[in-house]
Amino acid sequence: MEILLPQKAAFIIDTLQQAGHEAYAVGGCIRDSILGRQPEDWDITTSAKPDEVKRLFPKTIDTGIQHGTVTVLVEREGFEVTTYRVDGKYEDFRHPKEVTFTPDLIEDLKRRDFTMNAMAYNRKDGLVDAFGGVSDLNAGIVRCVGCAKQRFQEDALRMMRAVRFAAQLGFSIDGETKAAVKELSGTLVHISAERIQAELTKLLVSAHPEQMRTLYELGITGVMLPEFDRMMRAAQDNPHHCYTVGGHTIAALMHTPNDKILRLAVLLHDVAKPACRSRGEDGRDHFHGHPQLGGKMAGQILRRLKYDNDTISKVCRLVQWHDDNPPLLEKSVRRAVVRAGQEAYPAIFAVKRADILAQSAYKRLEKLEYLKGYEALYQRILEKRQCLTLKELAVNGSDLIAMGLKPGPKMGQVLKELLEVVLEEPGQNQKDILLSKAAEILSF
Repeated sequence: MEILLPQKAAFIIDTLQQAGHEAYAVGGCIRDSILGRQPEDWDITTSAKPDEVKRLFPKTIDTGIQHGTVTVLVEREGFEVTTYRVDGKYEDFRHPKEVTFTPDLIEDLKRRDFTMNAMAYNRKDGLVDAFGGVSDLNAGIVRCVGCAKQRFQEDALRMMRAVRFAAQLGFSIDGETKAAVKELSGTLVHISAERIQAELTKLLVSAHPEQMRTLYELGITGVMLPEFDRMMRAAQDNPHHCYTVGGHTIAALMHTPNDKILRLAVLLHDVAKPACRSRGEDGRDHFHGHPQLGGKMAGQILRRLKYDNDTISKVCRLVQWHDDNPPLLEKSVRRAVVRAGQEAYPAIFAVKRADILAQSAYKRLEKLEYLKGYEALYQRILEKRQCLTLKELAVNGSDLIAMGLKPGPKMGQVLKELLEVVLEEPGQNQKDILLSKAAEILSF
């Protein structure tokens, strides 16, 4: 099997070989090349010790020198070059206590997580596949190298990585690997929120976000997202629904565009339903107030998982307002945009569509027709350039100061009242009209 190495990676490998060392491209770049995908980066493994690597290349960075990794810079592009190694005992489910260098490539490959990531290649020796990586790629299987329990005891995050790879590649997870995850999922408590967040995001934006169900079934969400477990167990005895809250959420994710903000919003849009569930006089389940509480809960969850503030703000806004359904009138839609904030549009339409498509067939066509009208009105408002914010008002604070009003809370109140006037009737957004309105407001 021939793999096309990038020129710079090939240069590093050739340089190491010409100096008498072994060197191979290794790991994910080989996996992706075999699958016909474009590798994100090219990692290199070598028998050369870090100091020997540094002597061969003029520009290097000691990125992980204690673990044998040196970044070699070729025309400002970095390539991680790591010495063959055998890891010592893992004491924190993340880092080996010590690392021992080895001259044996197979020993190095043996410590890697999955067979698909334990292959190496150079042009001289071709593909080195000691653990059946190609066979598992062809069969669409995620399988640990050697003993699955040992691999997960070395780094507990590998359990999430197994599900994430299955989601990205559309693969299934080997039975022994699954059993080991079920047994050891509790050890994820030792993994940092940042690392868990990165894996969750990659899974969510993959081609198969429905693998959230696998995270649940294997006990992973019970550790890193217990709210999802409650959603999976929460029934929805209501004609609008045909799944549990969690089942509906998974179905909605499959109807959501491949975007981090949208998929996080859909993942959490009904997070508060278990807490808001009540039995009505009609004998059906109701979830009054779940969008508002959900917005607060989403913020707590995303902060716990160390998402950035911009992501948290956008997701919480979509969760809080996903169930807002204004009458199909321009003025009502204008007010809905102001309530949720322009930042929520047009993303909110994608969330609402996914929500509808994951419900029962009951009134689905009516709901979709309503959403179509809602979106059309929003587009019409944009096309007409109607005022939706204080910034778009034809008057501002300076104009009010010129009228004799001093800066302060009263000024803010006047501007808000003027915005209400314009939301009701966009044609009123003219300076002379609004100054006259301001004078009327101030006269009371």
